[in-house]
Amino acid sequence: MEKKVLLETSARHVHLTAEAIEILFGKGHELTKKKDLSQPGQFACEERVTVVGTKKELAGVSILGPARSANQVELSLTDARSIGVSAPVRESGDVKGSGACKIVGPCGEIEISEGVIAAKRHIHLDTKTAAEMGLSDKQNVCVKVNSDGRKTVFGDVVVRVSDKFAPAMHIDTDESNACGAVPGMMVEIIDSCR
Repeated sequence: MEKKVLLETSARHVHLTAEAIEILFGKGHELTKKKDLSQPGQFACEERVTVVGTKKELAGVSILGPARSANQVELSLTDARSIGVSAPVRESGDVKGSGACKIVGPCGEIEISEGVIAAKRHIHLDTKTAAEMGLSDKQNVCVKVNSDGRKTVFGDVVVRVSDKFAPAMHIDTDESNACGAVPGMMVEIIDSCR
């Protein structure tokens, strides 16, 4: 079986708890869906926030829904350096000891002592597709990107397997720009990084 998946660029965004949403947007506020994302049940919201670091801030940062159990800010390394925050490369949800920042909304603000990360590049696969490709959850693979003038092989790509996922590889904007990614691009999972 050909091991190809859709490549998607995951721009800067935040995940918020229900409590944080109420502080930032007002009591009883619920996120407003703007559009569905490729991963089932996930959506981009109409609401935006400002992420504040020690040097400057990023206004108009997207919120992804639904509400989560912990607050998390996902930035590219360029974003993180530009606003003066620490953003270790981590898998989503692995926020212990990660960067801190302030998040500002129209009705209030919160300080998070950890939760700022640069998301580790990863591939979402449903269980059936992972089995067909001979891949397993948490496996690290390499991925070949055949872009025009910017061919690239990404190493250290973690495979995440769940029946809740749809097949897609996610990279941040730094990585996307480096490899010349375009919407709809398919990439190949390879056995060797040589």
